[in-house]
Amino acid sequence: MIRLIVFLGNPGKEYRETRHNAGFLFADELYPAASWKMKFHSSFTEDGQRKVIKPMTMMNLSGTAVSEAASFYKLKADEILVVHDDLELPLGKAKLQKGGGLQGHNGLRNIKERIGSDSFYRLRIGIGRPQHGDVRLYVTSPFKKDEAIILSSLFSKLKGIIANPEKETEVSVL
Repeated sequence: MIRLIVFLGNPGKEYRETRHNAGFLFADELYPAASWKMKFHSSFTEDGQRKVIKPMTMMNLSGTAVSEAASFYKLKADEILVVHDDLELPLGKAKLQKGGGLQGHNGLRNIKERIGSDSFYRLRIGIGRPQHGDVRLYVTSPFKKDEAIILSSLFSKLKGIIANPEKETEVSVL
């Protein structure tokens, strides 16, 4: 049973609408009226029995927040769902899975290092990979208007997955 949902992103106005903040953007759509407070180096709220965090440590240090929350609530890795952007999935697709490779995602790598396991659930939100250019610049660039529409449609479909996040599945709006 998932007891902690972690939405990855980078804090700060300059990152608000960027591809790397797909997790934060989804959290904001899921919980528009949530009363967020600071706890575990994160914005923190609750959704029924589940704890919900948006780490404020910057993406690559997300493990700090996750490990603090997991330790406090005595959680096992398979009770954690991490929602994040994924370069390997095209925009408009998402995949829920348990464990798996980190695919160069430094936020996931830091979580694995800090909690000592990669057997947490992941909701991978596709942002696509640039055909050329620097990946770091791509992930920190904002979604274009047409991309934001696709992302919003995807988020609508993903709301049901958050309700039952333990069944591996793929979703597409394309």
